[in-house]
Amino acid sequence: MPYEPPTHTVERSLRATSGAKVVAGVDEVGRGAWAGPVTVCAAVTGLRRAPEGLTDSKLLTPKRRTALAAELEQWVTAYALGDASPEEIDELGMTAALRLAAVRALEGLPVRPDAVILDGKHDYLGSPWQVRTVIKGDQSCIAVAAASVIAKVRRDTLMAELEAERYAAYGFAANAGYPSPVHKAALEELGPTPYHRLSWSYLDALPRWRHLKKVRLSAEAAALESGGQLGFDF
Repeated sequence: MPYEPPTHTVERSLRATSGAKVVAGVDEVGRGAWAGPVTVCAAVTGLRRAPEGLTDSKLLTPKRRTALAAELEQWVTAYALGDASPEEIDELGMTAALRLAAVRALEGLPVRPDAVILDGKHDYLGSPWQVRTVIKGDQSCIAVAAASVIAKVRRDTLMAELEAERYAAYGFAANAGYPSPVHKAALEELGPTPYHRLSWSYLDALPRWRHLKKVRLSAEAAALESGGQLGFDF
């Protein structure tokens, strides 16, 4: 399906209205997975013309995405990645874990951004960062699209390495820790790995392993949960 290439329109607007000189695009991957971290990439691209074919990582084939990520890592002005582990997701809830990963990514940049373009409609980052949320920013904004591709390839690579090293039965190389029939079958037979999120509702459907489910004790953390696991029950 044809799609419009991303632009620097939002970045130019931020520069004009706020005086921001360094603008970072931020995107996440792994929010709806059962296993693995949530990964956030922060990318600074300046106003240069983007590589051909850049768009939301989900619209690219795995082969093209991998090749483009390698190109982007050399093309961007700067980028950094931040993760929140399954344990941190269980303890904090998804919204707070996203913020933790995003701050790690932003603080990993060589220069602190004056403004951030955040994919989606919900500002999970907040103060003191100057944030502009953009729905489908990973399709429309060059810096966010670059961040989406780099984050996706890095996290997919990590999950494939977990499969190769020890957890072949779970099919992580193909499903990246997301729901799939192979993943479900492995969970039913073998139970969760140390890389699974144990506060999530998929465990309710696993009688043999339900006793492993963690409950967050913090009411504040529970209230921050933005529904990342909704729609992923067995």
